[in-house]
Parts: sequence; C-alpha cells; structure tokens
Amino acid sequence: MGKGRLILINTIGIVIIFALITAGGYLYYQKQNYVKTDDAIVSADMIQVVAPSSGLLTNWDVKEGKDVSKKQTVGKVTDGKQTVSINTMMNGTIIKNEAKLNQTVQAGQVLAETADMAHLYITANIKETDLKEIEVGNSVDITVDGDAGTLFDGKVEEIGYATNSLFSALPSQNSSGNYTKVTQKVPVKVSIQNPSDKVLPGMNAEIKISL
Repeated sequence: MGKGRLILINTIGIVIIFALITAGGYLYYQKQNYVKTDDAIVSADMIQVVAPSSGLLTNWDVKEGKDVSKKQTVGKVTDGKQTVSINTMMNGTIIKNEAKLNQTVQAGQVLAETADMAHLYITANIKETDLKEIEVGNSVDITVDGDAGTLFDGKVEEIGYATNSLFSALPSQNSSGNYTKVTQKVPVKVSIQNPSDKVLPGMNAEIKISL
C-alpha cells in the first residue's frame, strides 16, 4: 500500500472518528438540556351548544367560524306551547355546526361545538422518565404540522397528576401472568404564543422543552 493512500485512509478515519465524537457530544448536550416529543397536539377549551328542550329549532343563527360570546342567544326551541332560548356557554368560535334551521331536536342534543380559539395550547405526552427535569415555566419551542415553517414560543403551564393510561376506558389486562413494563406518559400543557391562523385544534405538533 502506497504511503499516499495510507495517509488518505488515516485522514478519513480521523474525520469519521471526529464526526462520531461531535455527533455524540451533540446528542448528549441535547439530552441533558432539552426534552423533545412529537406526541403532541394543538388543543383548545371546548363546550357544546345543546338543545335545552325538545321541539322545533327556530332562529338558528350559527355558522362555522362565527365568533360568539358567553350567554349569547343563537337560536330558540319551540314545542308549540313555549319557546326556550339556546345560549352559548363561553366566549369562542363555532367550529362545528351540527343543526339546521327548522329541524326537530331533542332535549340535550348537541347542536354545535364552540372552541376558545383565542387561547390555544399544546397538549404534549411526556415519558415518565423525562418528567423529573420539567418544571412549570420552562420555555418551549413549538412547531405545528399545519404551519411547519414557523417556530412558535411557549412555556410549560401545567404538568398532569396522573398518566394517560390511568384514565383509559379499557385498561390492559394481563391474564398470562407475564408482566411487561411499559414506559408511561403524562400530559403536559404548553402555552403557544401568537399562533397563526393556520394553527387549528387537533393538529399535530412537536415540542422542545428547555430544562
């Protein structure tokens, strides 16, 4: 093997080793200073608009995208004897209209969905093994799939008091007697500052929490 070729091989080897060390150092730094997850969605406080009684739906003034205020009358229900007003329960935006004017409705029937679009937030599911370093007030970098080119600022607002699995409708049963340990996740609420109009409830998000 020629001397020049040997020098080239040694140089390539040194470059590779240096690259591995640099990558390892970067990963270690990231792990020590940040918690990341893509198991997160955009959320909003939501309340349903329901029919207060059974009868004919009249004066129904609801359209998706319309802003409403708390206790605003958006329709009426009449059974031929009395008329009852339909009022909203919160300030927000109509995100789903599920009724039509002059249709027959039943008491308790969901007619529309309202969401507080002015105070969107992120619900992130964090591994229990990463939770101990996170504190309320930690700054957070946020990206949302619906507006992938924008980086949003946020901060940790609340840390859940139980894992998601605790509230599962059908918790897993182990009849075989063999136990498999599964890393649990805890919901963490993260504020999002100045979200764009492209950020909507239910969209996937990715967060990076600074420790």
